[in-house]
Amino acid sequence: MGNVFSGCFSQMHKDLGPVCRMPSQANEFPSTKIYEFTVKDAKGKDVDLSVYRGKVLLIVNVASECGLTDENYPELTKLYQQYKDQGLEILAFPCNQFAAQEPGSNQQIEEFVCTRFKSGFQIFDKIEVNGDNAAPLYKFLRLGKWGFFDDDIQWNFAKFLVDKEGKVVNRYYPTTLPFSLEHDIKKLLAESHEC
Repeated sequence: MGNVFSGCFSQMHKDLGPVCRMPSQANEFPSTKIYEFTVKDAKGKDVDLSVYRGKVLLIVNVASECGLTDENYPELTKLYQQYKDQGLEILAFPCNQFAAQEPGSNQQIEEFVCTRFKSGFQIFDKIEVNGDNAAPLYKFLRLGKWGFFDDDIQWNFAKFLVDKEGKVVNRYYPTTLPFSLEHDIKKLLAESHEC
């Protein structure tokens, strides 16, 4: 897979298979929906996540200087281009908590993503995803009984899949490449949505 964070994470999880979906126990997930959160975009403006009502969301903590960057961004871009017209939105949250691999400003991050990867999906304000200063959205995402690592985000490019009703339905390891989620995304896109 190339330059993954020192290889220890992928070695530890080789028995989980190629997709490495984290075990979820949906009935133990809080009833709160993603639409109850407001986040800031890369320009510092508030974005009420209810604007994504009726969409399938893939939420990812991203970094520009990670060993997983060159694999994840092209696949995220391809997924977005292929499924955005069917209702997929990708929400990328830069985070510098893992080996300081997202050191730039919001503007630098946006320029990097748009110039190098031609990504059209939404880049948000740089946040923390673990610890006391974690963004409220990520505190919520980590509440699910996902099964490993005390529910902390393990590294850059952890992924959460949200259905059309705002319910978080799956979590995936950082080493899980975006296109391996295609089956799960297509299934959610095909489901009918009731307002």
